Amino acid sequence: MSLRAEGLNLAYGGRRILHDLNLHPIAAGSLVAVLGPNGVGKSSLLRALGGLQACAGQAHFGDSPLLGVAPWKQRERVAYLPQQLPQTTSLLAYESLQGACRARCPELSTVAVRERIAEVLAMLGIGDLALRRLDELSGGQRQLVGLAQVMVGTPDLLLLDEPTSALDLHWQLRVLEAVHRLTRERGSIGLLACHDLNLALRFCDQLLLLAPGGRYRQGPAEQVLDPDWLRLAYGVEARIERCSQGFPLVLVDRPLANHR
Repeated sequence: MSLRAEGLNLAYGGRRILHDLNLHPIAAGSLVAVLGPNGVGKSSLLRALGGLQACAGQAHFGDSPLLGVAPWKQRERVAYLPQQLPQTTSLLAYESLQGACRARCPELSTVAVRERIAEVLAMLGIGDLALRRLDELSGGQRQLVGLAQVMVGTPDLLLLDEPTSALDLHWQLRVLEAVHRLTRERGSIGLLACHDLNLALRFCDQLLLLAPGGRYRQGPAEQVLDPDWLRLAYGVEARIERCSQGFPLVLVDRPLANHR
């Protein structure tokens, strides 16, 4: 099962955000980083694919259309994690996971729900948060619980909007390791909007780089990131080198003074 899109167009107040964007088929088991500066449509693309925002064009997950489909109709297959943190309530984190699991997978038995919650808590390493109230958690801890709410439903398509934005370095690595493992083991597809290029290079199979003016590139890192496109997208002079362990790294030298 793959994800593909043709001719996606989206604008705000006459300003073009996405223009004739085509997603080459993304295979099951893939984690794709959606990159680009502020205002180029990363969040809008994820919301459109999740049925939360109008967008012209076509997008399919397997044989099923995504655009214009109400989220509740595809909630068993598609899960969206917004940038906003889960609301502070008196619910225990465990209770919020129970609710998310039952909403997405009503056919599961009580035992199966418990097993799935335990699996996700262990995968993210947040078992110690299970019996704490959401209104007692820090922003980063609530972000972890929000991600767990998405993962516990075992969706086929994960749309994650900056899931590491409130996390320190340790938890950024833990989260991306868990999401990468989830997509591989379950054969799902993940689209991950983020600003950290080096984390994306470390954990993601493909990159989708959005640049101002509706321009974009999609593919493996070596086909997407180069000094010219980093200059075009981010307005920086930068290089791509490899660390001692062979991972590619983006090294930024300076901002361009005339970039807008």
